[in-house]
Amino acid sequence: MNEIPLIWVINGPNLNKLGSREVQIYGNKTLTEINQDLSKIAETHSVKLDFFQSNHEGELVDLIHKASSSKVSGFIFNPGAFSHTSIALRDAISTIKNPMFIEVHLSNIYSREKFRHFSYFSDIALGVICGFGYRGYFYGLKYLIECINGSKKT
Repeated sequence: MNEIPLIWVINGPNLNKLGSREVQIYGNKTLTEINQDLSKIAETHSVKLDFFQSNHEGELVDLIHKASSSKVSGFIFNPGAFSHTSIALRDAISTIKNPMFIEVHLSNIYSREKFRHFSYFSDIALGVICGFGYRGYFYGLKYLIECINGSKKT
């Protein structure tokens, strides 16, 4: 019997404050609500999700290091502010053979401050989704499921 694919949903700093932090930019859904909605999508597509959020770069590096020895098929990654600063997280992802991940941002990073226009992850991600609010996670999950199931070419 085939194993159910495992997908990680990884969130960086301050995303635990969704729903109360700058709702005009990030919306009023909490991270818990987004994760619950993602779980519903996962159930209908026969995939398993594990959720992680940390405000600490080292914890995220340690988690990503575990990807090579785990059965994770891919991940959705919202690095938050680490998008623009973390070579350490990029290097951690680079230790994964053929990393399959989607970079997600709630806001349109290109319509914001200039320093947000660059991400250390965009060029190694399967794709980048930004500006669609919480829906970006759903779009990323659906695309990643298609890639894992072989119906999309990575």
